[in-house]
Amino acid sequence: MDFASACWRSGGIFDLDRKRSRIALIERDSTQPNFWDDNTKAQALLKEKSTLEASVGAFDKTLRGLDDAQTLLELAKEMNDEASAQEAEGSLPSLEAEVAKLELARMLSGEFDHNHCFMDINAGAGGTDSMDWAAMLMRMYTRFCEQRGWEVEVTDMVAGEEAGFKNVSLHIRGENAYGYMKAEVGVHRLVRISPFDANARRQTAFASVDVHPEVDDSIKIDIPEKDYELKFIRGGGAGGQKVNKTSSTAQLRHLPTGILITCQTERSQSANKDMAFKILRGRLYELELKKREAERDAAEAQKKDISFGSQIRSYVLAPYRMVKDLRTGVETGNVDAVLDGSLDDFITAQLLGVKNPNRNASVD
Repeated sequence: MDFASACWRSGGIFDLDRKRSRIALIERDSTQPNFWDDNTKAQALLKEKSTLEASVGAFDKTLRGLDDAQTLLELAKEMNDEASAQEAEGSLPSLEAEVAKLELARMLSGEFDHNHCFMDINAGAGGTDSMDWAAMLMRMYTRFCEQRGWEVEVTDMVAGEEAGFKNVSLHIRGENAYGYMKAEVGVHRLVRISPFDANARRQTAFASVDVHPEVDDSIKIDIPEKDYELKFIRGGGAGGQKVNKTSSTAQLRHLPTGILITCQTERSQSANKDMAFKILRGRLYELELKKREAERDAAEAQKKDISFGSQIRSYVLAPYRMVKDLRTGVETGNVDAVLDGSLDDFITAQLLGVKNPNRNASVD
């Protein structure tokens, strides 16, 4: 058994000792007479305990499988039993898949990785093509979310003059939504024969993606009244019956940071206001996290301008067809599958910190 395998079996990289200690502590606290005095806190603790137990249980189950396979293989060698040896070796692929799931779950252990999230897609350099590209990205992420059983709602959008969007904001609700979608933050580059060019020339377009977690009411974010401006305006629309004829669109500006939130998809002023404040709270908390973890500079440097030289991934439709992630080296020639939401290999590689310039994505 090599050193890496021994470390994995010890559970050290999964912080199992801490998790088991935390489970025991919550169990002890839950027996105290005043445990339910704060109902919100109590439910949060029990939810945390359930999540930790699931994590530890999955690790223990996989470790038992590895031990069983190793024992069977050792016995097979002693008895010179080829059939048993093949049975033990045949169980390895499924066990490796379980280990990979545990590794990914370990990477989704951030404070808000399990939360819902908000995604902003902004057109960059490329004119009309970039606005169309923003719409294509929205469709790609919507398909990815639908495949995972997540819900996607448009909270705000500004349409392009000819096609697509100048920017669009999405509310994504699903387990681990923030943990997964944070891997997509950055500039995305599209190369294709432009459908908007009368001479059918190849054009390059850029769009940026930003993601921040939805922060629930258990996290207190104080926003003094003097720090924001809230007004209601008449929202834009597609015209005709779809146009918003009442002043129900909420526009919320946070003065210290300059963050501007516009929400127009709910049915009333009150609902749009509540959603706008929810988005603002998430953004403010994310800013605080970045400061606390000294990550903000790196994140901003990664995004840079929404133009040449700053992309994290390239989607090439002409003269050849390929999608390549410039951070991990993962690539595939099945562009249609990627644009239809097959992003798992790209996201997983980024979350696990994989850097392999020869790795191919296994999209269908």
